[in-house]
Amino acid sequence: MRRVVVGLAAFAILCGVHIGSGAHAQDADYPTRPIRVVVPYPAGGLVDLITRVVTERLGASLGQPFVIESRAGANGTIATATVAHADPDGYTLLMITDSHGVNPLFYKSLNYDSVKDFAPIGLIGKSPMVLTVHVSVPARTVKELIDLARADPGTLTYGSIGVGSASHLAGELFKVRAGVDMVHVPYRGGAPAVNDLIAGHLKTMFLTPVSGLPHIRAGRLAPLAIAAPQRFELMPDVPTMAEAGVPIEAAYWVGMAAPAATPPAVIAKLEKALAAAVAAPETQKRLTEMGVVVTPLGAKAFGDYIRADLKSWADFVAQARVKLE
Repeated sequence: MRRVVVGLAAFAILCGVHIGSGAHAQDADYPTRPIRVVVPYPAGGLVDLITRVVTERLGASLGQPFVIESRAGANGTIATATVAHADPDGYTLLMITDSHGVNPLFYKSLNYDSVKDFAPIGLIGKSPMVLTVHVSVPARTVKELIDLARADPGTLTYGSIGVGSASHLAGELFKVRAGVDMVHVPYRGGAPAVNDLIAGHLKTMFLTPVSGLPHIRAGRLAPLAIAAPQRFELMPDVPTMAEAGVPIEAAYWVGMAAPAATPPAVIAKLEKALAAAVAAPETQKRLTEMGVVVTPLGAKAFGDYIRADLKSWADFVAQARVKLE
């Protein structure tokens, strides 16, 4: 009996070594087939454009094509749930944005955990929000807009691309810090919101530079301030919100993640490749032209960033009593 037990133990050890070695070999060979990257917003939007720029270089670096799949809806939660429950083999990845950490605050029945169910790969960059008004609004500074809102409380409208989005929370933050009463008008996506803003149906909105600049240059919209710590190089004459007297910061951020149980060796390989892709001068040039401030973070730092962002907005949402509308 003792010989049988010892023999079985030895066999188990040998099997474990064999299986482990095979897994390590697989991880070392990764990737051996195309990689799917799920984007939680429509094709042609900022997140989609950033994804195409970055994955083009990732594909060249890792020797396999990156196939982009847009799964828009419910402020990114549909795509996020898809990846949360995908095989953790490194062949299904997710582009995550500022809404990733904020969604749990507004959608209580999510079937995933924004932190526990994902392995961060890296942050790519941020697109700071610009407070803009339709040219019919008699305000060309933040102070003038505040005076206008205070003169007629509850009538000035501000739009967003959806409840819980950066444009929504930036507007709520502005209301609190400026002490004004404005009406939130949520839309399902950026295109309809911007269309109503340039048509004058909306009066104001926090926009990304890529959404606002063409209309600002065409004279349809007027920029008042940028919600960033420094002025933006594509809009050097536009003051920061702090310079305008209302110190708030708000931006869309974009990064990449995988399902939580993805092997560490695969995450490490993707992290290294993503960092190299973002550091490439051509990539940085193209992202800057889109209105993105390149702010790369590695996997661990990105995970810390996500948790800190979630806590910051959770504290604000509770304090301001921001509701799902």
